[in-house]
Amino acid sequence: MTSIYHTPARALISDADTAADTAVDNAPWDADGDALHEECGIFGVIGARSAASMAALGLHALQHRGQEAVGITSFDGTEFFSYRGIGHVAHVFNNQDIFADLPGMMASGHVRYSTTGGSGLRNIQPLFADLADGGFSIAHNGNISNAMTLKRNLVQKGSIFQSTSDTEVIIHLVATSRYPTLLDRFVDALRLVEGAYSLICMTQHGMIACRDPLGIRPLVMGRIGDAVVFASETVALDVVGADFEREVEPGELVQVDHNGVISSHRPFGRQPARPCIFEQVYFSRPDSIMGGQSVYQARRQIGVELAKEAPTAADIVVPVPDSGVPAAIGYAVQSGIPFELGIIRSHYVGRTFIQPSDGKRHADVKRKHNANRALVEGKRIVLIDDSIVRGTTSMKIVQMMRDAGAAEVHMRIASPPTENSCFYGVDTPERDKLLAARMDLAAMADYIQADSLAFVSIDGLYRAVGEKGRKAKCPQFCDACFTGEYPTRLTDYCAEHPTELLGEI
Repeated sequence: MTSIYHTPARALISDADTAADTAVDNAPWDADGDALHEECGIFGVIGARSAASMAALGLHALQHRGQEAVGITSFDGTEFFSYRGIGHVAHVFNNQDIFADLPGMMASGHVRYSTTGGSGLRNIQPLFADLADGGFSIAHNGNISNAMTLKRNLVQKGSIFQSTSDTEVIIHLVATSRYPTLLDRFVDALRLVEGAYSLICMTQHGMIACRDPLGIRPLVMGRIGDAVVFASETVALDVVGADFEREVEPGELVQVDHNGVISSHRPFGRQPARPCIFEQVYFSRPDSIMGGQSVYQARRQIGVELAKEAPTAADIVVPVPDSGVPAAIGYAVQSGIPFELGIIRSHYVGRTFIQPSDGKRHADVKRKHNANRALVEGKRIVLIDDSIVRGTTSMKIVQMMRDAGAAEVHMRIASPPTENSCFYGVDTPERDKLLAARMDLAAMADYIQADSLAFVSIDGLYRAVGEKGRKAKCPQFCDACFTGEYPTRLTDYCAEHPTELLGEI
């Protein structure tokens, strides 16, 4: 390993990762000026022996949220230490000796999926900086929708950026704030930020965890012994043996010092929460709890609603594994059509949707799924998937069923049509590349070559997650990807597309 020293933080990286950093950062998508969209997972613990080891275990449970890079930063009471690399948690943190270089009872970590920012080493979080009153580490899940505007202003005033990540904007805002205390400067910085964020920050005084005022991105809090734990999802608490205490509330900053004293701050007042509904549809692990509800049960209920809204005559219900399984079970129970595993998935291939390269995405479809011909041949099939984005995967899955001898293939989607891009942390293509934005239902069915196609309605989706329906003037979730109603300003996007009308609330 090559050691690179910072004061007072120490970061260890490999020569291979340095080469990868250079290659990725010189890739064309790093220079196109597009906004940064990330879907990531964060974990933090304070007051635990072997905190970095616990962070690695927690990040392993959040691996589905980001598979390209991972980093952990720890604090031993005097100095900050960082270790980071490109790859999965188990690949980067592959022996116990690594944790000897990450001492201390406080640590935070981040699993990353990069889009336009590049997956190079300089963008791997937690990001660290030496501020006037000590070290400052930050791990971020979400997307800052005015990051480019803020960055432009900061650079004009003399700030020098070390990464292409939107997260670094927060560090510079904290560093340049004129408020007297670090907490006040942090709040001052967040007042200037638009978009979505869940943050875990570390200073020499302790840990700060917070969510944006609308709570778009998730963050939960737990305890294990005297230690306090924060994570993107409850499943990470389960894996490390922590008891769930509560969600970090929208707009709340939870501060924990090294004596375990917890203080809650609400500098932004209270607004109606708008958590991302796509967490329920796809991103969160089904064994997590979101908003007090089992993600698995919500997805199963989406299938029930889908069967009520879009019944069809068929012989078997087949999920597109793994994300389509709970909805397919619900559809089968409601419709009375038998549930069968008509597609077998190889678990040694990463998730197709969060692969950034189209060529890689198409190759992975072929390696990832295989038709169970003995069940499929001669059958009328209801094929259940969580969403349709570009449509290329759905087309290949439908063709796979036909090649295996299916008599009919009826596609049912456990979310409404994805017609709009997300600016809050879910990687979606530009709107003109989304199938539902370009085609009506009949054209989409023809494009994917299905005998029929139907999506759950937006009200059906809301009913499935425990609401009576979508309230037109105050929806309970952020559902902009389906409705086009964005809950915050989109400063950077609107600056680049001044003539485009967005359904902004």
